[in-house]
Amino acid sequence: MTFQLAPISAPALDLDALAAVTYSAVFSDVCDALGLRNQTVSPGIMPLGGGGTLLGWARTALSLPVEEPPTRHYGHEIDYIDSLRPGDVAVIDCSGSPAAAWGELFSTASRGRGARGAVIDGLIRDRRKIVELGFPLHARGCRPTDSLGRVSIHEADTPIFLGGVAVRTGDLIVADEDGITVVPREHVLKVTELALAKATTENKARDLLLAGGTLADVWEKFRVL
Repeated sequence: MTFQLAPISAPALDLDALAAVTYSAVFSDVCDALGLRNQTVSPGIMPLGGGGTLLGWARTALSLPVEEPPTRHYGHEIDYIDSLRPGDVAVIDCSGSPAAAWGELFSTASRGRGARGAVIDGLIRDRRKIVELGFPLHARGCRPTDSLGRVSIHEADTPIFLGGVAVRTGDLIVADEDGITVVPREHVLKVTELALAKATTENKARDLLLAGGTLADVWEKFRVL
């Protein structure tokens, strides 16, 4: 299995600062305004880990069912996780496998590599430990069944579908309690600029409402709701 790292050049963004003031909904709204209207992942993939807003660069992988353990146990998973870089988000399509394709030690290793979190279109295990670690993680659910001999990473850094949304390595992932927005990498700088502006406007609208203003006032002045 090979990894296509060199061609992907991530824009220089302060991911921590961006995560502190933005959220998935504001990115979704901006994508809508730019005509990118299929960028939010289906609601079945839920926040199950720790931490706050997960915001970082997608590193895609596709897992497929297998019928027996490979000669090198967890070999492709090891290669994939060990290739993660600071700012990355592990994004894995598990092809509907009923086994847990992610767990505590994968999370711990990813954190040690500088990854910001993981989005698993499939099942996980060791949730309590992952929450204690404070590792942001979204997945479809939990099950204690091990992945060994049941599902294994087949390829990485190739396009996948995540809850109905196309994702490529280098796309921006924004995930929180509301769900997940995927920003195509070629639109990241524009979308980020507009998302920051919209978040600032929503803060002003919130202040006006708390001061007794009406929704009609807010809509007339800010055009946000």
